[in-house]
Amino acid sequence: MPLTDLYANQFSGIRDNHRHGKVGDFLREKIQSGAKLSFVSAYFTIYAFEAMRRELESVDSLRFLFGEPRFVRNIDPEKTDKKAFDIEDAGLRLKNRLEQRRAAKDCADWIRRKVEIRSVRFPGFLHGKLYHIESANGVQESLLGSSNFTVGGLGLGTGQRNNIELNLEVDGNRDRKDLLAWFDEIWTDGKVVDDVKADVLRYLEQLYANHPPEFIYFKTLYHLFADYLAEADRGGLLDARTGFFETEVWKMLYDFQKDGVKGAISKVLKHNGCIIADSVGLGKTFEALAVIKYFELRNARVLVLCPKKLEDNWTMYRDNDTRNPLLKDRFAYTVMAHTDLGLDKFSTHNWGNYDLVVLDESHNFRNNAKGGCPR
Repeated sequence: MPLTDLYANQFSGIRDNHRHGKVGDFLREKIQSGAKLSFVSAYFTIYAFEAMRRELESVDSLRFLFGEPRFVRNIDPEKTDKKAFDIEDAGLRLKNRLEQRRAAKDCADWIRRKVEIRSVRFPGFLHGKLYHIESANGVQESLLGSSNFTVGGLGLGTGQRNNIELNLEVDGNRDRKDLLAWFDEIWTDGKVVDDVKADVLRYLEQLYANHPPEFIYFKTLYHLFADYLAEADRGGLLDARTGFFETEVWKMLYDFQKDGVKGAISKVLKHNGCIIADSVGLGKTFEALAVIKYFELRNARVLVLCPKKLEDNWTMYRDNDTRNPLLKDRFAYTVMAHTDLGLDKFSTHNWGNYDLVVLDESHNFRNNAKGGCPR
């Protein structure tokens, strides 16, 4: 380091985790055995605790104030609402991740013994970060600025994982006392803050609990399909105002078929196409009829293409036929056979006038030796 930088660091009160010293080094230097700490930060991470463990274990107490409510409501695989705190540093190496369970348990044990945790109630209400230290003999130290209580925020990461922050050491006794008085005022205001220690401990317990294999399996499924489940819970992309959920074909479906239909409709609306590939006997025809009815209720023109031998099956659900169990739904789709495609008599047919095409037995449209689809 150049001599000019060394000189600047010696007399500067700035801690930026870059050229003017690290926040973590400041805390390690100032925190002594029996100290009382008062911190304000938007984050509290288990890895920052791990990096500062020796100093934090020696303190008398810590009052930690979440300056931003970091908890969000999520639905877990057990279908219970829980508050999840942002207490894991993003972007850490796999080695750190493998230590998560032990670090979470040790952190939870320390919190139970020495820490009080509160959070402001309103997002965007408190932006400042504060580290106030009161030693056992009454000497006070303070750092005020931008650093959160994370590995990167404290400057204790490796390589480029440290944030460039802007913090200033408060060197006046009056200002240090004023900062502590300000903290006490916020900390004791029941209209502004809530006690969230139990919530943080509950979340930490989830990180170090011994989960059975069944839980891991369901947890994996949840994370794979969380977006789909959230969309389905909101009704997906379906428009309930069409009266679709009151149709006869919808009422006839089993629950697993309804899930398939909602998924198919959402995919058609989002991606302009979908394949229903259920096994034989699971009711693909009725699922397709439900999809058709949804689009017909939106004034869409629908074409059904099927093998010649199945034309009567499809026209039965559309026509005024005594065998039709769906007469009240008044289907209006057009039915044509696969082999009608390309015939001269349909050369003037307006194929582009359809909004939805349903292709039954679509495997017949695989490439054949001559190329193209069957006539």
